[in-house]
Amino acid sequence: MHIPSVNCRKKLNRLKSISLGLVTVAFIAGSPITSHAQKTASQPEAPLQEQLHRALSVFEHGDIAQALKLTNRLVEQHPGFVPALKLQGMLLEETGRPEKAAQSYQRGLKLAPNDADLLFKVGVEQLLAGDKSQAITLLLRHLRYEPRDGDAFYYLAQAYHLSGQNELALNAIQKCVKYLPANPSALQKYGELLCSTGDSETGIGWLLKAQQIDPKLEQIDLDLGIASLSDMDLPNADKYAQVAIGKYPSNPDAWELLASVEVKLAQWQKAKDAYQQVLSLKQEEPDALLGLGHCELELKQYRDAIDTLNGLLRRDPTKILAHFYLSRAYAGQGDRTEAQHQAELHHTMMEQISIAASALGSEADKAAWVQARRLLIDHREEQALQLFVENAKRTSATPGHPYFLIGALYLYIGDSANGLRYLNRALQIEPTVRGARTYLGIYDLQQGRLAEAEKEFLAEIANDPNYETAVAELGVVRYKQQRWAEAADQLARSHTRTPALLLPLCDAYFHLDNVKDANLTAEIAAAYARDDPQFLESLIDLLNHNGQAELAQKLAGTPRP
Repeated sequence: MHIPSVNCRKKLNRLKSISLGLVTVAFIAGSPITSHAQKTASQPEAPLQEQLHRALSVFEHGDIAQALKLTNRLVEQHPGFVPALKLQGMLLEETGRPEKAAQSYQRGLKLAPNDADLLFKVGVEQLLAGDKSQAITLLLRHLRYEPRDGDAFYYLAQAYHLSGQNELALNAIQKCVKYLPANPSALQKYGELLCSTGDSETGIGWLLKAQQIDPKLEQIDLDLGIASLSDMDLPNADKYAQVAIGKYPSNPDAWELLASVEVKLAQWQKAKDAYQQVLSLKQEEPDALLGLGHCELELKQYRDAIDTLNGLLRRDPTKILAHFYLSRAYAGQGDRTEAQHQAELHHTMMEQISIAASALGSEADKAAWVQARRLLIDHREEQALQLFVENAKRTSATPGHPYFLIGALYLYIGDSANGLRYLNRALQIEPTVRGARTYLGIYDLQQGRLAEAEKEFLAEIANDPNYETAVAELGVVRYKQQRWAEAADQLARSHTRTPALLLPLCDAYFHLDNVKDANLTAEIAAAYARDDPQFLESLIDLLNHNGQAELAQKLAGTPRP
């Protein structure tokens, strides 16, 4: 079931606007003004203050349009006057133009990079726009100036959670609750995050506290239902789902919660009806299609299940569980060949999911990668390194790991000189650091130095036989050496899901006349590369070259987002 545990659009009062008082105080306190608007004989500060107060007064008397007109004129005449930009942003928000408002706030922040109010505003806007990394950066900067700002901790918690950094998210929301102990939205968010990290019992307690403060709190019944389902308290989960549907009959999440409860109770017809309600509100929702297909299977409606699940896979070929249900549905229809084929697809893809590990390691490293990339591009190497060092402290990573990550990231952005410098530095600090030799080998491989690449990959594997990236890359070396059996063995053993590595695996199988595994690999590669038309074209060419025209035609219809 996919029900978002964090709703980025849920707002505290703080988000509505920067208050007029803050705008006025910021001006009186002397907000930064660029040279264009600095005090001069022709442009004294007093007239700017008077014009700003006039616009404020007009707004306070209810004439937003005229206030915005006056403010726009002031900004045009003095584009570096930050208080006017802040007021302009607020008025644009009030008139329902959030994108224009965000532009005003961003212009203001460029002129006044340490303005706490603008750091907060732009940070939240970046969160709503989906740039979680930038939101975290801006909100943390804001908290340097306002360390007791509960609202900022609220949104920081959301940004961390959406980035997969749940430990940091919990820490942030705990501080939010500390400074906003009676705010029901803060308590609700604390409960949600506790539940999302597996502590449903404690989370439900905080959700109930939030409900006691504000029984009309948005989505509270849904949150309690999700938490109860996670705690396997099915009677309460069902109760809260029914209440949520009663309040919000057009909310697909409420219907999906009910469907999930009915599945747990093996009430397949009721679950099917609920999933159909979800799909009537949210057409072609992948998780609902998967649930519907499962219900049809359990109801022995095999043809309907096959149609539903194949339709899902045309939309999203990575839905692995659909292959398991399809295997059972085909078996129910007596089609043993297709049932076996679907079972093999499910088994292979599940192996890849359960065994393959990211070279980045922890979720915190993955979340920091984008932020560190921006810092390196901006030539702020020390800050990028410190970001990974702090993550290492929290995750008990080894001493050389942060240096490895910086080296890998430099290679990723095309700076090989600095990449090699940091990878070698990581090995100096920690000769057995995981990943450094692999990325040195990848660089050698890109330069066509097969012998050097092989040496690095073998050294990595000798130190860590289960490092899948090194195993896979050694498979590429063997492939380039036309040692087909060894290439296939290494690439298959790596359990890679990377299309660029699955393609040589597929070709190696063809060279070994193992058409069955070649075709199976091709189907999996097409699923993972559904949004890469260039890769799909290469894959289809490979299949046609090896006489697999039927499969090539099938995969040519793989949908793309």
